[in-house]
Amino acid sequence: MAEKKNNYKWTFQNVGGTTRVCIQSGEDIRHLGELDQKMWTVLSCPVEGLETDTASMRYADMDGDGKIHVNDVVKTSQWLCEVLRNPDDLLEAADSIKLTDINTDSEEGQKLHKSAQQILSNLGKEGDIISVADTSDSIAIFAKTRYNGDGIITPASADNDSQREAIEAAIKVTAGVKDRSGEDGVNSEQIEAFYTALAEHQAWLAAKPALPFGDDTDNALAAYNALDAKVRDYFLRNKLAAYSAESTAALDVQTASIEAISADNLTEKTDQIAAYPIARITGNAEIDLAAPVNPAWAAPFATLKAIAFPKAKTLSESDWTQLGAQFAEYTAWLAAKKGECVEALEAELVAKLAKENIKDELLAIVEKDKALEEEANAISTVDRLTHLRRDFFTLLKNFVTLQDFYSPDKDIKAVFQAGTLMIDQRACHLCLRVTDAGAHAAMAPASGMYLIYCDCRSKAKPGVMPIVAAMTVGETGDLMVGKHAIFYDRDGLDWDATITKIVENPISIRQAFWSPYRRMAKWVEDFINKRAAEKDNKVMGDATAKLATEPAPADPNAPKAAQPFDIAKFAGIFAAIGMALGMIGTALVSVAKGFVSLTWWQGILVVLGILLVISGPSMIMAWLKLRKRNIAPLLNANGWAVNASSIVNIPFGATLTEIAKYPIVKLKDPYAKKGLSGWQITLITLLIAALVCCGLWLADVFCNWGLHSPLCEPEPVEEALAENPDEALVEEPAAEAAKETIAEPAQEQTATE
Repeated sequence: MAEKKNNYKWTFQNVGGTTRVCIQSGEDIRHLGELDQKMWTVLSCPVEGLETDTASMRYADMDGDGKIHVNDVVKTSQWLCEVLRNPDDLLEAADSIKLTDINTDSEEGQKLHKSAQQILSNLGKEGDIISVADTSDSIAIFAKTRYNGDGIITPASADNDSQREAIEAAIKVTAGVKDRSGEDGVNSEQIEAFYTALAEHQAWLAAKPALPFGDDTDNALAAYNALDAKVRDYFLRNKLAAYSAESTAALDVQTASIEAISADNLTEKTDQIAAYPIARITGNAEIDLAAPVNPAWAAPFATLKAIAFPKAKTLSESDWTQLGAQFAEYTAWLAAKKGECVEALEAELVAKLAKENIKDELLAIVEKDKALEEEANAISTVDRLTHLRRDFFTLLKNFVTLQDFYSPDKDIKAVFQAGTLMIDQRACHLCLRVTDAGAHAAMAPASGMYLIYCDCRSKAKPGVMPIVAAMTVGETGDLMVGKHAIFYDRDGLDWDATITKIVENPISIRQAFWSPYRRMAKWVEDFINKRAAEKDNKVMGDATAKLATEPAPADPNAPKAAQPFDIAKFAGIFAAIGMALGMIGTALVSVAKGFVSLTWWQGILVVLGILLVISGPSMIMAWLKLRKRNIAPLLNANGWAVNASSIVNIPFGATLTEIAKYPIVKLKDPYAKKGLSGWQITLITLLIAALVCCGLWLADVFCNWGLHSPLCEPEPVEEALAENPDEALVEEPAAEAAKETIAEPAQEQTATE
């Protein structure tokens, strides 16, 4: 694609962490063709599945391929700027337009202006304002018109009763098509087919041969066709019986066959009975018409006998062949039938219509209707204008930029936002319809968002609507597959939603901080449950095995001797438990001594360091992912071609999910646990902590922190120096001074004595 020369001065803005062009005037719309495609946020989007009028999106799809591309948007903008006097009107997104706002200086504008006036006239409206509601109701527009340019005529298009009668007959025979007025009608092809069928049917009727049995011919022919194979089978069986008399019994009906079904309801065995010969096999080459025949074939045989052989006593094979020859000409005529579709009409009407033959008159009416095709199509173009006048700027804000998605106004939603999911005391506003589950499964993790897939069902609408909702604030809580929620679409209709899949990603840094501890607690809980279950299974298994193998006592009522306590058996267990407790206690004391040996600020740093080691990696990873959350993969999975990054950062994500906020209330819970209140428990806890700290202080545990216990005497200097010779070397002058201080009182005491 060649680079475009961009001489137009565009305005840019920062939307969603990316610099984007700002469409804010009609002149911007007029120059869209000059905007470099690399600056477009979206390169294509589907027509279906958007939260806007699908008719408007179809009008913007210039090539009708089901997707709106950049070239479609550019061509639509050029057409709108040509037919409107002021393109700034598009920014209002109004659902009506004044006829004076149509640019009649252009040829296209003149046609639109004239068609808009015709629409208002057809609707019986006065004034110069036409709306989307006016142009959308094509049935109302063309309801009172004889001709509407679609090449379809209805009974209302007829000039006289004969034409009306012929059009109604043609609709009945050909099933007709819908006219723009909503009425059934016929086009030129159907008129031609109707009169061709009339002519062929009349010619076929004229060639009708003489009927061998008069009005009873059809009944006789039906009976003959039903019996032909069965009667020929009878004659062949008799020929075989005459050839081999021993086979007569085998060729006749078998008594065993009748016995096999005799216990059943014989009315349900007609198919089996019909398989028996039509008459008894005797080797005679004729059928005795006075003798009984197979009950399954008795009705057609009686009909044929009464019509074709009313006085005959027997029926030979030659008689049957001659009867078939009598039907040959009539059968051939029936097979050559043409134009049978007109038999849906009465015979007299068919003859009348064929005789009048006003086909040319009806085709002339069709031509009159087609003559208004251009004007009628212009009426459809007015509908396109009103729809795009209302929705084109919305398309631009969601195509050239994602302005609606990043709008600070909570009431403004992007065209891909399907509604709100209420779940876990949160309202998730970023919900999209899922059009391709496979594409979503592949691309959803790339979004970096915590995603909830749901199947939604509503009594008001059939089928299941799959959606995906992004959770951008709070904790994971009780979210799990199978949990139920409520989804509200953009029209306010509520749907029952069920979670079908969860794509886990960080929701917040706070959640990431507590995540390792939750996983650790979950691991401990699972481990305890697993060990408890294993122990329970082992105990039950051992007990069951013991009961199965231990013989029953001879006297159930006799008491069993008590087993003596074997201290040697349990000595090892007690020693192991004591050793374990000792090691644990020693380790805890070592840790405590090491911790209290630190200064107060060192202790704080150690605690912070431990927290940083545990939660730091999770928080860093969460921070990195939260900065890169991107909605583009979700849109691409729905058939969009997103051309620019569409970040959902932490501040913006906080606006996409709302959490329930309760006021601070002082209410007494009638079901609260009886006992101490919360403030009493807190006070007691603080007192216990103070007593523990006081005890540690009196025990001189905090001596390293400069907090000496008043119950402990200061350690003599000599003993301290003896215990710490290294310190004595460093502080020798101080030690000498101390000795002199001690010696002076001794000298004074001697002098006094």
